[in-house]
Amino acid sequence: MAICQTCADAMENPDAVMHWHCLAGSIWNAEPSVQALSYRLLYKHKDQEWASEITDTVELDEAVSNWALSAFQVKELHRDSNGTELLHGDTVVLTQGLNVKGANFMAPKGTIVRRIKLVPDNVEQIEGKINDQTIVILTKYVRKS
Repeated sequence: MAICQTCADAMENPDAVMHWHCLAGSIWNAEPSVQALSYRLLYKHKDQEWASEITDTVELDEAVSNWALSAFQVKELHRDSNGTELLHGDTVVLTQGLNVKGANFMAPKGTIVRRIKLVPDNVEQIEGKINDQTIVILTKYVRKS
């Protein structure tokens, strides 16, 4: 979407709140990209009464509002017990002994787990091999090596 230089400058300037009153008209545009950008900018100023009034009067398609608000969503990351981000292929160390369910062994504290895999739908779990068995390990029991 193309915007003028004045709007581009206003996007970078948090003090340019008055510039965005024009969104009261543009949010009604039939083009979803214009609606999404207008909603995103209004949401950025939601603490202003005028912006809140505009967003309260419009009902956007759910897909458009989700698209607009996606800029404010923070992706959850897999983190170890110290808060360090874990990545696919990292090496971790167990911070406490773990009783491995379904197997007849206990993984002692200090066990090194190489080439972990992140569980995609759960940021609190990783997969790793211990004693040649792939197991699920909770991230709160590991630290990045």
